[in-house]
Amino acid sequence: MVKIVTLLPAQHLPRFKTCTCYQFYSYLASSKILICIFSLKCSGGLELLCDSVKIHSINVDLPAEEKKLTMKHLLAWVRSNLIKERPEMFMKGDTVRPGVLVLVNDCDWELSGQLDTTLEDKDVIVFISTLHGG
Repeated sequence: MVKIVTLLPAQHLPRFKTCTCYQFYSYLASSKILICIFSLKCSGGLELLCDSVKIHSINVDLPAEEKKLTMKHLLAWVRSNLIKERPEMFMKGDTVRPGVLVLVNDCDWELSGQLDTTLEDKDVIVFISTLHGG
């Protein structure tokens, strides 16, 4: 099961009031990732990034030539399918925006290959914004 938890403090989203976390659970099945449950927990308006929907049931198909899900695939999928508004608040180019700490199984993704990090069954991915007001 791949568990993805995203924490974005309200300071990244000036018009929103409080912090949030995204969680989604998935499992690897042959050549595709089936995301069984996506749960968006938020308040103060952050759910607007995902079209005001708090709970999603979704499927993520890997490109035919790929055998493993990587962070690059996952981030691209999140941007094109999950985030409906202001994706620049989470991503810049093909990666997360500066100030977002990414942990894969409690390890900084810079130690595991960043975008090339391979995701496996039962991995935990955490996105934490390190930029905030004082």
